[in-house]
Amino acid sequence: MQHNALMELYVDELKDLYDAENRLVKALPKVAKAASSEKLRSAVEEHLEQTRGHVDRLKEIFDNLGEKAAGKKCAGMMGILKEGEEIMDEDFEDDVMDAALISAAKRVEHYEIAAYGCVRTWADLLGESEASALLDKTLEEERETDEKLTQLAEEINVQAKESGTKSEEEEAPRGKARGARA
Repeated sequence: MQHNALMELYVDELKDLYDAENRLVKALPKVAKAASSEKLRSAVEEHLEQTRGHVDRLKEIFDNLGEKAAGKKCAGMMGILKEGEEIMDEDFEDDVMDAALISAAKRVEHYEIAAYGCVRTWADLLGESEASALLDKTLEEERETDEKLTQLAEEINVQAKESGTKSEEEEAPRGKARGARA
């Protein structure tokens, strides 16, 4: 194994990703449970299985490097997941909650896409071709998940807009005419 600053950064970032992915394995079942859309729930559950595979790939990379598969606290993912938890604590209606969950999930995916893109590039530069191939596969899955979330959002955001729109008559208190002042 080469010993240089880029290799140290590479291993450090792999540890960060390992922690991030393990945190997601714990968080995604809660997201799936909070989803009211069956399509969204199914997409989250599918990504949970992929995420477990991402953890396995990272373990394989650590093994090939002669490193212990260990995480370094991923502050970025912790923050994104905390925001997601706060969203789930809100009292949004079903479709609006689903739209909010998609927003939170896309933040996760974009964070992962950025991180995997960097470590894959570093693996290439460091001559770690096996790791590069594994990281590239994960990167592609993250991009596909982001695209699936975008497609779901196109449908769910419209439903959220429609479910949150009430006619003026529905909003007017009973016994008062629309536009009347209290």
